[in-house]
Amino acid sequence: MIEKKIEELRKKFNFFGIDGYIIPKNDEFFGEYALNDRLKKISNFSGSAGCAIVSKSKNYLFVDGRYTIQAEIESGKYFKIINYEKIINCKIFKNLKLGIDPKVFTSLKIKKCFNKNNKIKNIKKNLVDLIFKKNIPKLKSFYSLSKDVTGQSHLIKIKKVTNYMKRNKSKYLFISAPENVAWLLNIRGYDNPTSPIPNCRLLLDDKRKIFLIAEEKKVKKLIKEKKIFKQQIIEPKNFEYLIKIIKKGKIIIDKNSCSIYHENLIKRKLDIKSNEDPIYFLKSLKTPNEINSMIDAHISDGVALTKFLYWIKNVNKKKISEFDAQNKLEFFRKKNKKYLYPSFNTIAGSGKNGAIVHYRASKKSAKRINKKDIFLCDSGGQYKYGTTDVTRTICFSKPKQNIKNVFTKVLKGHIAVITADLKKNFNGKLIDVLARKSLIKSGLNYKHGTGHGVGFFLNVHEGPHAISKFNTIKIREGMIVSNEPGYYKKGEFGIRIENLIYVKKNNNKLFFENLTLAPIEKELINYKMINDKEKNYLFRYHLTVYSKLSKFLNKKEKKWLASFI
Repeated sequence: MIEKKIEELRKKFNFFGIDGYIIPKNDEFFGEYALNDRLKKISNFSGSAGCAIVSKSKNYLFVDGRYTIQAEIESGKYFKIINYEKIINCKIFKNLKLGIDPKVFTSLKIKKCFNKNNKIKNIKKNLVDLIFKKNIPKLKSFYSLSKDVTGQSHLIKIKKVTNYMKRNKSKYLFISAPENVAWLLNIRGYDNPTSPIPNCRLLLDDKRKIFLIAEEKKVKKLIKEKKIFKQQIIEPKNFEYLIKIIKKGKIIIDKNSCSIYHENLIKRKLDIKSNEDPIYFLKSLKTPNEINSMIDAHISDGVALTKFLYWIKNVNKKKISEFDAQNKLEFFRKKNKKYLYPSFNTIAGSGKNGAIVHYRASKKSAKRINKKDIFLCDSGGQYKYGTTDVTRTICFSKPKQNIKNVFTKVLKGHIAVITADLKKNFNGKLIDVLARKSLIKSGLNYKHGTGHGVGFFLNVHEGPHAISKFNTIKIREGMIVSNEPGYYKKGEFGIRIENLIYVKKNNNKLFFENLTLAPIEKELINYKMINDKEKNYLFRYHLTVYSKLSKFLNKKEKKWLASFI
């Protein structure tokens, strides 16, 4: 199937006068998880980040360290797997004319990756869409979140953004990232598989006037709720006309999510300032209302995960697969009326599959869970109202000493993050060093970042802050980030311990506080390797977990959870 579709794609090269075609993971809205996943269609690669290039004679798939093993398994038969870093100023092939769909690339991306050694040709039609039948999803209406949920009205938010525009002497801001429109207008939708993002864009002027670019059928409710006039709703096909009729002036476009297609239309009339949309930063600072909702969502999620952990370790006596396990966890989550759907595809890896950082079990390929293997489960949910993401690594029998030692080093890194002095370690780059310290001492490491920002009832991955080797964004009150060091031994096992944490302020001092509430596998800890401070942290953490969750558990679950204190 894949081979035939690649050949179909190649047959179109001569007609369009190109030597190859580039297929990114993102769709026209630059979301992480798209319903129309063209990269998966053409390559079979199901990871959340990557880029494929099909030339007349060879196929290349660029992925980062999280996905190397997965890409080899899923796509290695048809594509040469290459580290994503090598896509920058790509020298693997030279002097080729590469076709792109200008709606799914930014000019920044093209300049950074391809302009130096190859030529780019914009093609209006997406060539992958021409060879695959496109599923047209049903139109579902956007809906509003109340001020009680978000803590700020959309009018206050618009005022903040227009103040930024005035400081930057810009008449307009083009908000091309749907999650930023969702934050600004306090709206959500049904256009993405694992987040309540409404696919739309927005043009804002310095007088606080908005033009919402979306299908009118989706926004009928908002016309009443947000007091938006019909004239302010612009069908996507009429965007070019909107640019023609507005007054001239300077406009800010987001360099990371404004497509070449939209940029080309805008620059015919307006003076472009390519920048970063200020909403990325503004929405990273959660309000007290949002934090409280996230706390409630994590109590609900903690109950589901704790019940699942008790069940799989103590109750289940059957031989089950990874797929069965992830379905059982989903069963526990669904018991809560506020639960909507997963915040990403569950990663449930037993033994060697745990070493595949973003492994996904399917009904056909899922491995039976061997009681001698350790089991890694990374999952999350979207609740009304909150987004969760948690990883636990567990064992079912007495683990090998070397596995206990590695797990304990990962745990030490996890504790180092949550207890970090944020006055001294004031950004993600500095905190990342703390997370890896115990592992690096033993010559071990992991290829992914230590933590990603998390949205409020939005994307499970959100910037601009993160805990990684390269992120220098200052940590501020209200930011939510994951804390997930790990270690992966190819062909043997994977270990990761992940909590979501948020930045709290008390007596003018910033510190991290846990959102995630679920026990950490005590049978995998080598207690001789942890100091008194780390032991005290574990005691306090499990005491908090018990105090918050115990009233929702049955007697046996409660007794088991109490054994962690």
